[in-house]
Amino acid sequence: MNCKSTTQLLSQAQDRKLTMREKGGVTLHTIMCKGCRNYGKQVQQLSNLSKQFVEPVNLADKDKGGS
Repeated sequence: MNCKSTTQLLSQAQDRKLTMREKGGVTLHTIMCKGCRNYGKQVQQLSNLSKQFVEPVNLADKDKGGS
């Protein structure tokens, strides 16, 4: 697996569950590649930060005219 396919899979992993084969390839590659390992950490941090800013919508309040 090369860096391009690894970084694509690391990004996709935020939106879907990777197959066992994909997960194994990413794991093996990131063991050897510091750049992709760092990229994976950064993608995870961005995902965690963005989740902190998502405000859940309470449908009961919305029906009452609240926000």
